[in-house]
Amino acid sequence: MASRGSAQLRKGRFSEANRIYHVTAVTQRRETVFLALQNARILINAMRAEQKSGHVTTLAFVVMPDHLHWLLLLPSGKELSTCVGRVKSRSARLINRASARRGRLWQDGFHDHAIRAEEDIVHVARYIVANPLRAGLVRSLGRYPFWDAVWL
Repeated sequence: MASRGSAQLRKGRFSEANRIYHVTAVTQRRETVFLALQNARILINAMRAEQKSGHVTTLAFVVMPDHLHWLLLLPSGKELSTCVGRVKSRSARLINRASARRGRLWQDGFHDHAIRAEEDIVHVARYIVANPLRAGLVRSLGRYPFWDAVWL
């Protein structure tokens, strides 16, 4: 059963076709699952599979040790919650299997922000991929392997 907090995140959520969204998903208890290269790669591959299936177009992402920032374009006829749910489910199943871990990987729900027309999308993408710098994980983004952006 979803927690009261995740129900609040879904309140008023509407998937708008051809809208760009910034999605943030956090691991259970902020566990640093993605410090392991294998786990980060599994999550990235889950996002790529979602794109390959035509459910989203990934514009930028960064996988942080305990959360994901994902900038995506939602095509017509797709639901944001369904697409994010598939990535979270697939990555959790494969990471648990590969790491011999058990239990929940992700917190319930996710945070999303629909990008407004007046927002500079490249600026948003740069902000997303610069997260490892602001967090002090690396001194140069080139030294952080778990990000990508179509413009950079």
